Amino acid sequence: MASSLETLVKILNLEQRKGYKNDAVIGGFGRFARHWAREAHGQAKTDAHKRLVDDIADDLRRYDDLNTPEERADLIDTLLEKATGQIDRQDAEVAAPPPPKVEEPAPAETPEPSPAPPEPEVEAEAEPEPPPPSRQPQAREREKAPRQPRPKRQRKPRPEPARSLRERRGYAGGEFEISAPATEENLSVPVSTLSGVGAKRAQLLERLGVTTVRDLLYLFPHRHEDFSRLKTIDRLEIGEEVTVVGTVGRVSARKTKRGQPMLEAIISDGTDALSLTWFNQPWLSKQIYEGRQIVVSGKVDQYLGRLTMTSPEWEPMERDWLHTGRVVPVYPLTKDLSARVMRQIMKRVSDEWPRRLADYLPLDMRERLDMMDLGDAVAQVHFPDSWDDLQAARARLAFDELFILHLSMVMRRQDWQADAIETIGVEDAWLETFQQALPYQLTGAQQRALNDIRQDLESGVPMNRLLQGDVGSGKTVVAAAAIAMALSAGKQAALMAPTGILCEQHYAALNDLLSRVPGTDGQPPAVRLLTGSLSDAERQEVYAGLADGSIQVVVGTHALIQAGVEFADLGLAVIDEQHRFGVHQRGTLRGKAAGGNPHLLVMTATPIPRTLALTIHADLDLTLLDEMPPGRQAVETRVLGTRERERSYAFLRSQIEQGRQAFIVHPLVEESENIEARSAVAEFERLQKEVFADLRLGLLHGQMKPAEKEQAMAQFYDGEIDILVSTTVIEVGIDVPNASVMMVENANRFGLAQLHQLRGRVGRGEHRSYCLLISDADGGDPLGVNGGSQRLAALEETNDGFRLAEIDWEMRGAGDLLGTRQSGFVGRIHFANLMDPHLVETVQREVDTLVKTDPHLQAPQHAPLAERVARVQARQDPAHGDIS
Repeated sequence: MASSLETLVKILNLEQRKGYKNDAVIGGFGRFARHWAREAHGQAKTDAHKRLVDDIADDLRRYDDLNTPEERADLIDTLLEKATGQIDRQDAEVAAPPPPKVEEPAPAETPEPSPAPPEPEVEAEAEPEPPPPSRQPQAREREKAPRQPRPKRQRKPRPEPARSLRERRGYAGGEFEISAPATEENLSVPVSTLSGVGAKRAQLLERLGVTTVRDLLYLFPHRHEDFSRLKTIDRLEIGEEVTVVGTVGRVSARKTKRGQPMLEAIISDGTDALSLTWFNQPWLSKQIYEGRQIVVSGKVDQYLGRLTMTSPEWEPMERDWLHTGRVVPVYPLTKDLSARVMRQIMKRVSDEWPRRLADYLPLDMRERLDMMDLGDAVAQVHFPDSWDDLQAARARLAFDELFILHLSMVMRRQDWQADAIETIGVEDAWLETFQQALPYQLTGAQQRALNDIRQDLESGVPMNRLLQGDVGSGKTVVAAAAIAMALSAGKQAALMAPTGILCEQHYAALNDLLSRVPGTDGQPPAVRLLTGSLSDAERQEVYAGLADGSIQVVVGTHALIQAGVEFADLGLAVIDEQHRFGVHQRGTLRGKAAGGNPHLLVMTATPIPRTLALTIHADLDLTLLDEMPPGRQAVETRVLGTRERERSYAFLRSQIEQGRQAFIVHPLVEESENIEARSAVAEFERLQKEVFADLRLGLLHGQMKPAEKEQAMAQFYDGEIDILVSTTVIEVGIDVPNASVMMVENANRFGLAQLHQLRGRVGRGEHRSYCLLISDADGGDPLGVNGGSQRLAALEETNDGFRLAEIDWEMRGAGDLLGTRQSGFVGRIHFANLMDPHLVETVQREVDTLVKTDPHLQAPQHAPLAERVARVQARQDPAHGDIS
């Protein structure tokens, strides 16, 4: 550890020479403490050394808060005693280990500073600015005088020093014990109390979901611009993003032909000149003036042979660089809140508040995985000191998100497994009779699913199983068999689906399948529908039948979890398209059982790689339907460029003339100034007037009222609409056997999983079906956007949803697979695209190890982690529906 301590001593000596101004290191000692502690921890060989590192790091952080040179001098003296004393001890141990019972030598006096250049991260002593003329002779006299060492001052009695971070977390002697979780003082205070925010900006931040300091800390940048490369103007290359320092020469303010204010300036740095242009920022004419030294960062371009930058970020040379010359964060914004103001707010917050975050990951785990501390990671992900620091911070926070998600799911699983439940026995003869009564033979995957469900029902532990199968894999018949098993034991069953149309389809299928196997009284079970379209009288009739047990099976939407719905003996709850329902809604349906938890079967058609599914659905047992029934038609898929759109329209028209129907899907509801993509509303109007004026078109998107959406889907299902123009709201919840064409605009902007889901809306009947993917890549190349070539080509080659999910994960990360619409997870996942197979496997291993040693997180050192998991589990999402 000597090298890190030696570096520290040099910096402390430099701070003494500079007069305790906190400028010996760039950014101050508080920022330096993070990096020094990380390096010193890596060199520490014993627990005692690690405790010393934490003690010194705490003192370094306190240095920023001291106001007088005297206070800072006292702290520097203390730090030098600790650091040099440790170096002397280590040197003595290397020279000759001391015999037993010999007292340690006294700490050495602070050595004279070395003339060698400062270490990295240390700001070199700058040449002092010339003093005013009247004082220059005196200054020169002082320079000639030999420098006298500063006399050692009589130290005042110091109050009891604040305990170090490790001591506050329970380090005592050589033992590591946590007596209580670290506090996060004041993180819940309103942002309006922060300097530079106030009431007006607090209202703007609220639009971004930010009301407290904690919210602000976790409002992460959605990307970073690397302006850390500083170059002279003569070395600039067109197209690169760089930072330049120069002196402003000519400045010209004028208006464009459209009347917009424009400011032009020329800066030079002695090597060449660079032309700068800003639009719609008239106030800059008062800030950028001839002779001022400024720093600019942006993309280098060329105009009429001159090097230019258009609307670059800029700052005065004399300030600490925030918008230029570094890795610059780019935050979500809202109207009247500019990027510069947002960065200024976030810089003040990220400099002060991350240190108050309690690190809930156990120390041994952080050291084993070589992870950045939580406070450092949050600070660095906002304003990183380097690109490497940013990547390390993102890696730590990505691990946290998946680790806490997985751990909370595992602990929820432990909770429901602790409850006993009445077993439901299923006889072999009964199961064989049911299967023989079906109009088709079950696949091997469906047989395995029935065996899994049967074992769950007979286990005495509430079933909590996820049935994951591709579109057309036969999930409905498996659900019907599970319901029939529950009915055979005299129990009731409920099936909840996200839309009225889907409920009607399930209702028809269950009536058909369950009528083939008589109930316990020899009669087919009573199956009823419960949706928002029922009259009050019909709804009350269903309520009464469920309460007295005369209705054995109910199929419904969210209406199933409304007040008034009570079951006599609910034994099984089935949820279709589970990612459309929040954890809270699933819990509410389970809570409808009078005698405790019913068995739960949730189904999804969204393929997720098995490894990832076992992490994000760790509270569920997983069954895969990875085999398609015989005779299922593959949907023919073609990727086309924008130049082939008219041909696509002609093909679509030919299908409708043969009596078929079609979807046209767009990524947006309305036109966006920031995204060049076709919107559903604008295209619906254009297509209706210019392309398909003689056909019946319908419109469907997530911003419509639920009744309007139901009506549009019902009209399409009944054949009253030829072409349904829609957003991705039709990804689930509508099954129209007569639809044979799915046309997706801007397909390169979607993930493979989502495109596969959309494709699954056709090919559900006897007719040959097609999926046309229109890519808006530049130059008309349909396979040239952001790696779109391999992704979209994969859709042409395979209809296997699980294989496509693996490809999507490998190429794009888990973003599309882990979004709210895919997983049903509570809360936003910020770093999903970093969740690769290696990270997922690491998380699974760490959670498994932790739960085996401390299944309920009752050990003192796991108290912060238990608190964090409890906070996540308490944040239930009341509604996930109607996502467009």
